[in-house]
Amino acid sequence: MKKSPQFRFGMVAIAAAALLTAAAPATSQQGNICAARDDLVGQLGQQFRESQKAVGTLSDKAIMEVFVSQAGTWTILATDTSGNSCIIAAGQDWDEANSPLLAGNEV
Repeated sequence: MKKSPQFRFGMVAIAAAALLTAAAPATSQQGNICAARDDLVGQLGQQFRESQKAVGTLSDKAIMEVFVSQAGTWTILATDTSGNSCIIAAGQDWDEANSPLLAGNEV
């Protein structure tokens, strides 16, 4: 039986993110850890071996990025046009959802 993913939001994500940053990061009004994107991405790579898996546009002023490690840890960042990123959520047991091809459908 497949194990359900474990999600960490809010204060748990903040606590985990606090471990990421050597310098004192800023905290947004929502309580998320925020810092320069390059700093957060560097720490995700160094400490968790996470790399960018997906990116999408939130608005004309922000993007969302998903970082995942081979060990299954994951982090979601929101980044604004000034290069400031906030950790929105973090967790473990990332599962790459692969949709099966239906008969007759070719890629």
